[in-house]
Amino acid sequence: MLKSHVKTYRYRIGKKHVIVIHIYQTAKATAKQGNVLASNALNIQIFKKQKKR
Repeated sequence: MLKSHVKTYRYRIGKKHVIVIHIYQTAKATAKQGNVLASNALNIQIFKKQKKR
């Protein structure tokens, strides 16, 4: 993978909170002979923050 850029936005619509995640990735693979695989695999984990008491 050559480059990865992530932007996150939070919106509130009424009582609901919405998270929008924009992920920009570029990958390049070259070979003189044989097979090549360029993968833009992605793992995302979203955690809810615990409320402070």
